[in-house]
Amino acid sequence: MQAGVFKEIGKLELQDRKEPDRVTENEVKIKVEAASICGTDVHILADPPGHPATPGSVLGHEYVGEVVEIGKEVGNVKVGDRVIVDPTTTCGECEYCGMGLVNMCDNSSSIGIFKDGGWASYSVLPAKNVFKVSKEVPPEVAVLAEPLSCVINGSEKINIQPGDSVVILGTGPMGQLFTQVAKAAGAGKIVCSDFSDYRLRFSEKSGATRTVNPKQEDIYEVVKAETTIGADVVVDCVGALMNQAVELVRKGGQVLVLGMNEHAAPAIKQYDITRNEITIKGTYIQNFDFPKVIKILEANLLNLEELITHKITLNQIHEGIENMRKGEAIKIVVYPE
Repeated sequence: MQAGVFKEIGKLELQDRKEPDRVTENEVKIKVEAASICGTDVHILADPPGHPATPGSVLGHEYVGEVVEIGKEVGNVKVGDRVIVDPTTTCGECEYCGMGLVNMCDNSSSIGIFKDGGWASYSVLPAKNVFKVSKEVPPEVAVLAEPLSCVINGSEKINIQPGDSVVILGTGPMGQLFTQVAKAAGAGKIVCSDFSDYRLRFSEKSGATRTVNPKQEDIYEVVKAETTIGADVVVDCVGALMNQAVELVRKGGQVLVLGMNEHAAPAIKQYDITRNEITIKGTYIQNFDFPKVIKILEANLLNLEELITHKITLNQIHEGIENMRKGEAIKIVVYPE
């Protein structure tokens, strides 16, 4: 089978791999229906890399497929089931797992980053990492389950109320998903900010009531005009804009940091956080959110198909990655054949 393999720093290689044929008692084998390209994949393949990965591993951590084989101890799915994948493996034994904070597991790993993932025709993975989803959900929608689970985890931390004003900083895939979830939660005004007019056009489709390109308009003046006192909630989907978020949120408001950038170190005026009683929360991947995501997908509550800008086969993966690098795509779906 053909597989997209992280060869070395800055290099992805299409290889002819043997179809995996060993399934342990607690594993499942799935035939990959569709996968996608995540911003994390682009970071992995940068030089220097922006995210670590295991050389020789099959990339692709957002994917959906059909179960074709199960281990003798597997009881949550059966052969023929259509499943989405939670790519994070956890130990279930550390203190954080014991506290129910599996996203903080001290011994976690990632399928499609450190272990073989979904840029291939078949994948073998732990049964506890797959969740049954209706075959009526289009594959290009089902493949968004993993990033959506991260957004749902974050949205539950801030609990957007009907009528709330929300500012989304960064309108890549995560920003688009957060815009749609905020709209579904009843947000009254959603202001989306990005340097890319291309992405901002998708924000309008996702539910933004106002879009801002900071190269052309003053984001602070726009938010002040839209909200008078500042936004109820500001979400940093970039991972480098907390200082801006603190200035845009109202007194007593909430800031959620969703994006991640290890090298970002913006200067924060802590006095304003204390004086204005601003609540700042971080959110990382998901924490038992896949069952909720499946309900959302099956109920067709969001406009996810609008975010699919490209559909390619695996042998076009290099072209797809380049499109993501250039910011000329929102979400790219990759079919193994």
